[in-house]
Amino acid sequence: MENKYLDKVLPFLQKISKERREKFYTYFQNAPLWLLDSFQVENMPKETTFIRAGDPVDTIYFIGSGIIKGTDYRILGVSFDFMIFTDVYAYGGMEVIMDFDTYQTSLQTVTDCIVLKIPKGQFAKWIKSDIWSLGHEAKLMGQYLLEQARNNRVFLFLQGADRLIMLLTIMYEQSEVVEELTIANDRQKLSDYTGLSVKTITRAVQKLESQGMLSRSRSKLTVNQQQYELMKESLAEILETET
Repeated sequence: MENKYLDKVLPFLQKISKERREKFYTYFQNAPLWLLDSFQVENMPKETTFIRAGDPVDTIYFIGSGIIKGTDYRILGVSFDFMIFTDVYAYGGMEVIMDFDTYQTSLQTVTDCIVLKIPKGQFAKWIKSDIWSLGHEAKLMGQYLLEQARNNRVFLFLQGADRLIMLLTIMYEQSEVVEELTIANDRQKLSDYTGLSVKTITRAVQKLESQGMLSRSRSKLTVNQQQYELMKESLAEILETET
């Protein structure tokens, strides 16, 4: 598939993976010119909160490249961070389809990101008048919710290093890296992502390093392709045993 006008409007498409580029082509294959002309692209640095739960919905976001996380504020003001694992997906689109006036989840960049922004009014006008595009967005939304439910169930039963393994394998897959994932060696953030204590994270990192599943320095953790494959094998054995 090729979309020369979309390539012109979104030049970053030629810098991302072919698979992800094709998903953008598919998502916007029926988009009218007036919608494409409303596109805005922004380079967002890591740790930028671009959606806050409770704020009025005014913009729909698509992640061209990079990783984001969602944050839910749960019991007693304690925050629970979770990674967003999904397809090329309209962040804010669920709120439009369900007629919510405010965002339901806070979203923040984990890495530097390229972000496509569409004004809510234009997105809503298009998605509610194009039956194919509405169905495609609804399908992606359903797949996302099913994946989140599955990951949450698996996470619930994993402990210690195994829970960290699951997080790192998903981060590796979502980062679109060719050979190596690099993240900050920040035990508190890893604690927030996994629900494990900082002390448990420290022990888990030490265990995975001793097993050759990751490398660490004072400031960063790295996972290369071979280490990623070891993590996938370990996780598959655990899940096979539990099912």
